[in-house]
Amino acid sequence: MKNNDWKSRLGVMYSTNPDFQYETNEEPEEETLPKEKQKLRVSLDKRNRGGKVVTLITGFCGTTSDLEALGKLLKVKCGVGGSAKDGEIIIQGDFRGKVDEILRKEGYTQVKVIR
Repeated sequence: MKNNDWKSRLGVMYSTNPDFQYETNEEPEEETLPKEKQKLRVSLDKRNRGGKVVTLITGFCGTTSDLEALGKLLKVKCGVGGSAKDGEIIIQGDFRGKVDEILRKEGYTQVKVIR
């Protein structure tokens, strides 16, 4: 976080205390589990997407940068769009088999495909 990030401190009153340190309620991110211990679930989802089908990968435990890196790898290998946020990866289209194959080649052993 930048020192001059004033937008995150909009509700703070001015302090005349020279030793005052602004405290944020941000929690530190948990470390990424090794690939062998990740319990990933690959499923198909159509809810709240206007009838469009997406492949949903859930169960990732780790930092957001690692989640985004895995999401980018899957999007590139499948050749489609998607996103990675809130601990889940969304791949546009039905790519359950291909995603399972890619994850196993990358070293993720505990992958469960939900049919």
